[in-house]
Amino acid sequence: QVQLVESGGGSVQAGGSLRLSCAVSGYNFTRGCMGWFRQAPGKEREAVAGVSSTDTSRYTDSAKGRFTISQDNTKNMLYLEMNSLKPEDTGMYYCAAGDSAGCYYRSYADARRYTYWGQGTQVTVSS
Repeated sequence: QVQLVESGGGSVQAGGSLRLSCAVSGYNFTRGCMGWFRQAPGKEREAVAGVSSTDTSRYTDSAKGRFTISQDNTKNMLYLEMNSLKPEDTGMYYCAAGDSAGCYYRSYADARRYTYWGQGTQVTVSS
């Protein structure tokens, strides 16, 4: 059974940094793909970053140059390093994992790519 548990969220001032973690169990990092999504109140869920089994990374335009997604297979962990945070980064952040078929056919930004989702961790950036 695949389980994903996010942690590392919190409140930070604009310009600060946070490192989100996603502990993964029952999942094969080498055969799937993973991603981070966020959702702010009143807004649609949006993709932030994705990484493939070959460690190829993709980022939404607003995250490029500021966020870094990474995975550690030895620790069964997924990370999102967030630097130079802005108030518009505020939202609930979710990690997600997809199977081989979804990873191959769908974009990192397509939520339908992913089968498993964590419960979310809140990130609040104040100005």
